[in-house]
Amino acid sequence: MRDVAERAGVSPKTVSNVINGVVFVRPETRERVEAAMAELDYVPNLSARGLRNGRSGVLALALPHLATQYSAETMGAFVEVAHERGWAIQIEQTGAEPERELELLSRARAHLVDGLILNPVTLEDSVIAKVDALPPLVLIGEVEQSLVDQVGVDSVASAHEMTQHLIERGCRRIAVVGSPVGGFQTATARSRVTGYRQALREAGIPLDESLEIGCAEWTSAGAASAMAAYLDAENRAPDAVFCFTDTMAFGVLGVLWERGYRVPDDVRVAGFDDTTDSPHAVPALTTVGFDRHELARLAIERLERRIADQRLAPERVGLPYRIIERASTR
Repeated sequence: MRDVAERAGVSPKTVSNVINGVVFVRPETRERVEAAMAELDYVPNLSARGLRNGRSGVLALALPHLATQYSAETMGAFVEVAHERGWAIQIEQTGAEPERELELLSRARAHLVDGLILNPVTLEDSVIAKVDALPPLVLIGEVEQSLVDQVGVDSVASAHEMTQHLIERGCRRIAVVGSPVGGFQTATARSRVTGYRQALREAGIPLDESLEIGCAEWTSAGAASAMAAYLDAENRAPDAVFCFTDTMAFGVLGVLWERGYRVPDDVRVAGFDDTTDSPHAVPALTTVGFDRHELARLAIERLERRIADQRLAPERVGLPYRIIERASTR
């Protein structure tokens, strides 16, 4: 480490800060240190470092389901940001099983990971409200809580704005796909249907429960099945369909095409997440977009502060979003 410091023209402490990734180091200084490490073929002994400072250099990211495009893009963003900041990322899938979250909490307590980034499905199904002593932890997503740090998009406001977007284009019978009906009651679904209902009430449009279409699996196939069942029961399409994820919107677009409905001429369709395939749907999908790289940066930065000082008061950080209008609602 002293050799690296000498070659980079910095102190050994600065080299240590670059390796540990907890203390901020100016980008130009970090580049010099990393270049010196590469030239000297220096590889830190992470096990020895962990014994010295009680840290592993590993963060855990746990998402409910990994087999979705949104999850894949989110994981990619977290891995990239963590790498930039000197962390390794351990990926986990929790579903709605508190036991898996509890296992991750145990790993953090045993210092196998330094901190956790969780995306609970609901507060009721999460262990964060049931455990007294929590390790460094940041939530992403829609769960309403004040126990730990959280970073995410305001789903109520963004769903409200998307519903307004559809109303402004003359839509009155606006369906949502992903509504919290039946046994599938996620925090995200509750938040987004709340924003949807608020926009309808403000526009003087009566609520119609038949337009709130539940979907037990937030997949293209699950949404296609739910939309087909709705069309079979109602025998007519709504003016617009607001899907709570882009993945579900792809399934809805397919069913509407199969049934002979034209989008956007007969039915307007919108999604949420702005996944990489959304601009290439037929027609291109209107959606709620936000920067997943920024989500990862904010969450990891907040977790770093929490690792350094667990006495900090919990904070919620809002992530900017925007309505991206494309051909599916024009």
